[in-house]
Amino acid sequence: MSTFIIEGGHKLSGSITPQGAKNEALQVICATLLTSEKVTISNIPNIRDVNKLIFILKELGVKIHQTADHTYTFQADELNLEYLESEKFKKDGTSLRGSIMIVGPLLARFGRGYIPRPGGDKIGRRRLDTHFEGFIKLGAKFRYNREEYFYGVEADKLVGTNMLLDEASVTGTANIVMAAVRAEGITTIYNAACEPYLQQLCKMLNHMGAKIRGIGSNLLIIEGVQNLGGCSHRILPDMIEIGSWIGMAAMTKSSITIKNVSWNDLGLIPRVFQKLGITIERKEDDIFIPEQENYEIQNYIDGSILTISDAPWPGFTPDLLSIILVVATQAKGSVLIHQKMFESRLFFVDKLIDMGAKVILCDPHRATVIGMNHESCLKATTMTSPDIRAGISLLIAALSAKGTSTIHNIEQIDRGYENIDERLRAIGAKITRVD
Repeated sequence: MSTFIIEGGHKLSGSITPQGAKNEALQVICATLLTSEKVTISNIPNIRDVNKLIFILKELGVKIHQTADHTYTFQADELNLEYLESEKFKKDGTSLRGSIMIVGPLLARFGRGYIPRPGGDKIGRRRLDTHFEGFIKLGAKFRYNREEYFYGVEADKLVGTNMLLDEASVTGTANIVMAAVRAEGITTIYNAACEPYLQQLCKMLNHMGAKIRGIGSNLLIIEGVQNLGGCSHRILPDMIEIGSWIGMAAMTKSSITIKNVSWNDLGLIPRVFQKLGITIERKEDDIFIPEQENYEIQNYIDGSILTISDAPWPGFTPDLLSIILVVATQAKGSVLIHQKMFESRLFFVDKLIDMGAKVILCDPHRATVIGMNHESCLKATTMTSPDIRAGISLLIAALSAKGTSTIHNIEQIDRGYENIDERLRAIGAKITRVD
């Protein structure tokens, strides 16, 4: 287990380029299983979760070669499908929630897909019903081994159908889309997720020969094809990391330029940070955060307290609510944070309270933050990272705190952020990794 030692209270300065998007990478890498031809993907982040998925695909027999920094080729022309029912796969697959998205492509191409109950963040219930209900509607038979927590779907052929998803699940939509592109006939998916990374997956599949309409909306129409070919694809910058850098600049009173952010794919993210009083300037495709001594939370127009909540895209992403909460602790004013989607994601606030933050955890889904307007600094402490987003939020708090903080279990942060300590040191942070 590794640890970060952070000497807080130092201002940061300079520019930083966001990594490729973790959530998109997991989807498009799984999509390479749909064809026997070579697929090239660039801007792949070098992070634990993505590297675990690449390892699983290698074990499955995919020929994977790194051709440049963050660029790989994938060719799934000689797969070892017996690996899917091996004890090794049952162990490998449990370490990564994104491994669930290999099921749709394998079902579409080979008529069967298996997965152990996937792991990931401990942020509350994250059910898989949407995935498997979609596969069943396409004609697959479902089986579940309760003793081994092992899921399976099998089908002689998939047939297009109409379906209304019970939730706009991003991974569920991705999985069903990857199955439907090779189904016989037309599939319509209503209440589909429509976030930019799902749009990217659909565009990549179309470049491979799929016929998907309605990209960017919550109604996808998919005309099945018999075969898909190779393509080249570039992953978007990670919007969650971009939001993390914005929050980091505000909390440390720093001036930072975030390069090449793909503004048109950020949705509400800049606006929500601006509601906290943070100045965000657009310079072509960059974000510039000027140094601010203070930032004030905007109330609603009738004077009532601001509420920031998460929602499916184009609503505000739940992955940034932890960072919004931390940033609000040093704002002027108060805000209610409402985390609707996961019931355990706010439990990290006890660490912030230990640091001196004024936060009231109302229930598992809501927290009220009374900002201290930088008049009282957070105090350094020793913490353990519970998940990716809480981990980076605690790191932001530590960078702004007075004194030296310690964060254990930073493997959680490494799952989603590439070389975060090296990149922070490059802009002036005092952070050391201890193995």
